[in-house]
Amino acid sequence: MYLPDDFLANALAFLVAFLVAGVFTIAFKLIYQAITPYKESALIRQGNAAAAIVLGGALVGYVLPLASALANTSTLLEFCAWATLAGVIQIVSFTAIRMTVMKDLAERVERGEIAPALYLLSISIAVGILNAACMTA
Repeated sequence: MYLPDDFLANALAFLVAFLVAGVFTIAFKLIYQAITPYKESALIRQGNAAAAIVLGGALVGYVLPLASALANTSTLLEFCAWATLAGVIQIVSFTAIRMTVMKDLAERVERGEIAPALYLLSISIAVGILNAACMTA
């Protein structure tokens, strides 16, 4: 079976983009978990659905603009800049909600309350969608 040269070049570009996006996603997750006032990993291991919802929402909210950046940038450096900005925007959004609207967020997530977790999930995804849309302009 013969593979055209452009397929091999495109496959290599895909692998590099996927790897870099994966590294950014892992870095975002670690940074996000470091700035939250509760320990998501421990809470999730204990079966705390609220912690899983909040962390999952943050990850989806971050990966949406990452996908847009992958589709709309032409260089790896440009992608990295957009990926960094997307992470900053997600973290700033979380911090703003926690410091204004939901000052008791940590306690409520630790208790496993689903309502505030779903609210934060919705905000994270909404911010991610807006962020992704702005990257296409």
